Amino acid sequence: MAAALNISLQDQLDRITQNTRALVQPERLAISEKATEDLFNTGIEDRTLKAGAQAPAFTLEDALTHKSVSSADLLALGPLVIKFFRGRWDPYCVTELEAWRELHTDLRRHGAIFVAISPQTTRQNNFTLEQHGLQYPLLSDPGATIADKFGIAHTIPQALRSYYQSILINIPFNNAGLSYHNATEASWRLPLPAVFVIDRTNTIVFAEGHADFRVRPEPADILATLDQR
Repeated sequence: MAAALNISLQDQLDRITQNTRALVQPERLAISEKATEDLFNTGIEDRTLKAGAQAPAFTLEDALTHKSVSSADLLALGPLVIKFFRGRWDPYCVTELEAWRELHTDLRRHGAIFVAISPQTTRQNNFTLEQHGLQYPLLSDPGATIADKFGIAHTIPQALRSYYQSILINIPFNNAGLSYHNATEASWRLPLPAVFVIDRTNTIVFAEGHADFRVRPEPADILATLDQR
């Protein structure tokens, strides 16, 4: 495994959480904590597609080429690892994307194709690609439509919208080029941070996503799944 991941991904994410708790007022953090608890209580993790299910087909726009990419074409090349992420504004997502960047060679050794999907516009995905030196495709999923088919899409509640606005995170702009004033409900949709591994028969062989955005699937577990294929 890449040297950068001698420290587990979760350890890296826990450091972000510790720093955030040291810097942000408890009453502000409580808004995010409550929204996370409420999301978990909806049962969304139970509705997430599980190993053994057939994966939904998709065709989405690639940030680098601006061309449509289909899951069928990707699966023709090898097993597919799909990383759903919330956006470039989320430090947890950025850390996770960079962890997978360091594992690019390991993925290719397994013959696997890795793609990351977010509700961001193609322009925002392209910024993400360039800023973090990512070698894998970033695909745009407007309104988290494909994420919804995997069972992981949700709409940000009003209290959390106000919280994001107060800390200058403009999710409607990131997702749809809209302002807070003309934002649509679809522009407030996000996926759970999740990873799915799909084999060449289009069967999901690994699935993990969490309502708590601070918890992410460990790359070592995904690589272990690929070892078994």
